[in-house]
Order: sequence, then C-alpha cells, then structure tokens
Amino acid sequence: MARSRAAGDGVSELTIRALSALVLVPIAAVLIWSGGWALTGLVIVAVGLMLVEWRRMVAAFPVRDRVIALVGGVGVILLCGVSAYALRNAPYGLDLLVWLVLLVVATDIGAYACGRTFGGPKLAPRISPNKTWAGLLGGMAVAVLVTILCALWAGQMRGETILVAALLSAVSQGGDLLESWCKRRAGVKDSGTLIPGHGGILDRLDGFLTATPALWLYHVGFDGGLRLDLPPGPF
Repeated sequence: MARSRAAGDGVSELTIRALSALVLVPIAAVLIWSGGWALTGLVIVAVGLMLVEWRRMVAAFPVRDRVIALVGGVGVILLCGVSAYALRNAPYGLDLLVWLVLLVVATDIGAYACGRTFGGPKLAPRISPNKTWAGLLGGMAVAVLVTILCALWAGQMRGETILVAALLSAVSQGGDLLESWCKRRAGVKDSGTLIPGHGGILDRLDGFLTATPALWLYHVGFDGGLRLDLPPGPF
C-alpha cells in the first residue's frame, strides 16, 4: 500500500491512513454486523471495484503475461469475496470478520509508522523499496496488540488467538507485497484513483486478499475452533 514519497510527506501519509481507517472501519463494521443484503452489497461492490482496477492494471502488463495475470488476479479477488461471505456465516464468524478488519488496518498503520520511524534493512527492495523488516515486525506487533485488547474485552485471552493474529498480520503484508509486485510489473504507481491521496480500492484492500482466505481456511480446518466471542454490543 505504501508508495514512494519524500521523507517530509511521512506525517501526511500516516494521517491519510489513519483518517481513512476512521471512515472505512466503522462503515465496514456496520455492514458486516448487519449481514444479509448489507454484507452481500459490501462484498459485491468491493469485489467489483477490485476487478475493474485489476483489469486496467493487467492491460499494462507485458502481452505474454496478460492472460495468466488476469485469470490469477480474478481468482484471488473472487476467493477473497467468497471467503469473507462464508466467514460471516460461520460459527463466531461475525466477531472474527470484524476482528480481521481491525487487524489488517492495524497492520497497515503499524507497518507504515514503524517502517518510517525505524527504517533499517529493506524487506523486499526489488518489489517495494520502501518496505522494511522494521515495518513487517511493527505491523505484526500492532496487530497483536489490537488482538490482545479484543481478547481482554471478550475475556478470552488465548495463546492460539495471539499466534494466529501474528501470522495473519504477516500474511496480510504478503498481500501488500503481492500487489506492489503487480504494480511494478504493470509500471503503475497506484491501482486506481478512487481514494483521494491513497490510490485505488486494491491499494486499500490488498492485505485482505490474502488474510481473509487464510483466516477462513484456518477456521474451517480447525472445525471452528478459533473463537473470539466478543460481548454483545456493536458486534
């Protein structure tokens, strides 16, 4: 999600990320909590916008790679949408899906803030020259912190949940790197211009492309054993 900027732009970029989270997270949480047509509409709109941006991006790929890239990208985006919908309707899925939104947003903000603050060795300079190991670990740390707060609120502090949070944060950042590689391959800076100052919907949701299917597969694989039974209220 991060793009090349001068050092002096760090505060404004972090502010944009925080403000976008303050706007998007409550809206997503309400629609997820509502379920039914509200959730269906959210998934359809998000998937549709991502597919449009992906089609435009693929058009800039080398000709020999376009078919494979188009099919692969469509598959990943559809898998993300189906996983989100299936997870919402699984045992404890409502709480887990809201938690996932908080986790991915926390990862994004934490990774950017720590990467800009501490710098250090690059994570994958050929894919995304701005990403660092400090950002990776910082994003994981903030995601774990958010998960601990959720677990304390739910009265369910479990080592399994904390471990899964760290792994999902890493997987989320893998989705970020994947999209960065695709943009570099296409020779574009952003996937689109839908979000002022922050690019397209793919730039905002790239972490969910990998984290959502990962959480769904883990939840199903362990027979619904992963739980975050939050108290009644907004969830």
